[in-house]
Amino acid sequence: MHLPHIPVRLSRRAFAGALFLSAFHRWALAAGDDRTLDLEIDAGPFKAGVNDIRAVLLSAAGEIWKHCPNTHFQFGFRIYRNDKFPITHYAREKGRIVIGLCTGDTYWSQYAYQFAHEFCHAIMDHANDPQHLWATEENPNKWFEETLCEVGSLFALRAMARTWETAPPFPNWKSYAAKLAGYAADRMQDPKHQLPEGQNFAAWFTATEPEQRRKWTRENNTIIALRLLPLFEAEPAGWEALPSLLLCTHDPQKSFARLLAEWQTNAPAAQRAFIEKIAGVFPRNG
Repeated sequence: MHLPHIPVRLSRRAFAGALFLSAFHRWALAAGDDRTLDLEIDAGPFKAGVNDIRAVLLSAAGEIWKHCPNTHFQFGFRIYRNDKFPITHYAREKGRIVIGLCTGDTYWSQYAYQFAHEFCHAIMDHANDPQHLWATEENPNKWFEETLCEVGSLFALRAMARTWETAPPFPNWKSYAAKLAGYAADRMQDPKHQLPEGQNFAAWFTATEPEQRRKWTRENNTIIALRLLPLFEAEPAGWEALPSLLLCTHDPQKSFARLLAEWQTNAPAAQRAFIEKIAGVFPRNG
């Protein structure tokens, strides 16, 4: 069901935040209209102000989007509340990419975490020329897509924390920077996201990949994401490699090694060295 669109009315409280939003849109428009992130937000079910939600979502996506100058969307976004789980839909609705978030009230770290994750899915599934993408749940390497999105969540939260220390969306949100950093740290330090004691990553991955191909788990994805996050933080231009990931052959039995090889072949030349670094994290027979 299509929920009613809540129009943006800028309150006196949000005036200072409008400076942030207008600066974001000026930056986006400088690269062309398809660089603007057009968010239509069904704000009512979230029980939070639409301007506040918009500011958080633009901040989260912006930490990734600013590193993708050659990536574009032909479509705007519709953001709605999904009571079950966050989701990015493959099918578009009335010309918009549809993303559901499972959060609400003023849990801004959770908004940021979920939207950064789903925004990475949107880049992989809907950016540039999506007609050529293999976007489907029936994909044995779906765990890798989910892992990259987990990297996106952690990357965005940590980057937002640094940004908000000096330039939060609203002046009175500056102190929230520590909460963003803490949310990321809690996920990174959670015992469920650590390797089993005494086991190295190569051995663990070799043992767990067959099950991941059948049914991935967020816990295992995060263990892997923690190995990839330093690469993206050292070379954030690597986010521009995401639109090429699904430009691949439609083989439901495809090995992970073959997926990486096809990704590297299909990616722009400027991204191939970075993809090779990602491949280097995994056992060569993975």
